[in-house]
Amino acid sequence: MKLAFRNAFFSLSHSLIPNTSHNLQIPLLSISAIRASPSFPLPSSVLRNERVWLFCAASDSSSSMASVPNSASLSSSVEKQFEEFRLQLEASGSLRERIRAVSMEIESVTRLMHSSILFVHQSRPVPEVLEKAKVQIGALKELFHRIAEIIRECPSQYYRYHGDWRTETQTVVSLLAFMHWLETGNLLMHKEAEEKLGCMLKNVANPHLNSSDFGLDVEDYLIGICFMSNELPRYVVNQVTAGDYDCPRNVVKFLTDLHAAFRMLNLRNDFLRKKFDGMKYDLRRVEEVYYDVKIRGLTTTENTMDDNGAQE
Repeated sequence: MKLAFRNAFFSLSHSLIPNTSHNLQIPLLSISAIRASPSFPLPSSVLRNERVWLFCAASDSSSSMASVPNSASLSSSVEKQFEEFRLQLEASGSLRERIRAVSMEIESVTRLMHSSILFVHQSRPVPEVLEKAKVQIGALKELFHRIAEIIRECPSQYYRYHGDWRTETQTVVSLLAFMHWLETGNLLMHKEAEEKLGCMLKNVANPHLNSSDFGLDVEDYLIGICFMSNELPRYVVNQVTAGDYDCPRNVVKFLTDLHAAFRMLNLRNDFLRKKFDGMKYDLRRVEEVYYDVKIRGLTTTENTMDDNGAQE
């Protein structure tokens, strides 16, 4: 009867907890049950092995419980990490909103400046056109100072937020370069553009500003120069229509030198390379206008002699 009861107990326990750890307990239960039976005396060696087995089983159980990670502490560390992420993202988003607000003001000022410069295509006097456009330079300088002050709040993070105002910067550089060419006939240099925008290192308005905090990016400057070249073919056509037949030759010389200078750069297949490729089409259009003017004999004798000397 005891044997039948023991077998029924083993079957019931195996159905309730069907795992491998329970199988390890079967010999223990069997030995305990047999030891409890007076009709089955056990030798002392078997009893010693039983004690060793029980001790090992207890040790394995305690070590497995200790190896289980504390889920409460793990959840707390994850929550703390993501709380820090939330604060960082909120601070970054707030700073971007401030930068974008200023960049929208820059875009508004550049629209006013561009509308003033467009009158040069209607044969308006260049000094008059430049005078109206130069009024906006002071406002631009002040807006770039505001962006510089915002960037100073996050040192060494210039290029992280640079994309929020780089498009406006490229447009501003193109307008300043076109105005400079109308006034002097030369290219606006990078340092001169920084001076006009108030981006010079340690200038009067920002005595603590350094190159790692704020400045005029070289690619933005080059893209702005490429934008400026897009205005020259239209300007040449309008000037020839107004009777200025020397303008095509001057623009051809300027664009030829500028295109040769760009050829020195090893440009990747990106936006700057595409804008540079467009410059050669601007040069070709101006050359066609100059060719038409020259074959009709509309250029001055001085310019013709200069061309012949250059060919020789």
